[in-house]
Amino acid sequence: MRFVYFARVREAVGMDCEERDVPVTVHTVQDCLDWLRQCDGRYAAAFAEPARLRYALDQQMVTADTPLDGYGELAIFPPVTGG
Repeated sequence: MRFVYFARVREAVGMDCEERDVPVTVHTVQDCLDWLRQCDGRYAAAFAEPARLRYALDQQMVTADTPLDGYGELAIFPPVTGG
């Protein structure tokens, strides 16, 4: 799966995107966040405030309980406001 990070998430993780093989035990966006947190402390810091994160699967906004099945890209970013 391709992971894309924006804004403060990108800064905390130290990259704007990466490709990873997701374990078969990871089924939802939340499972994915939990798995990444266990992989490296940078992810734990980046995802420390999940209420302040938003997600998109293949550029469609989703919630943390959305299944990953059939998607190829997960974007993780803070809320964005316009002006």
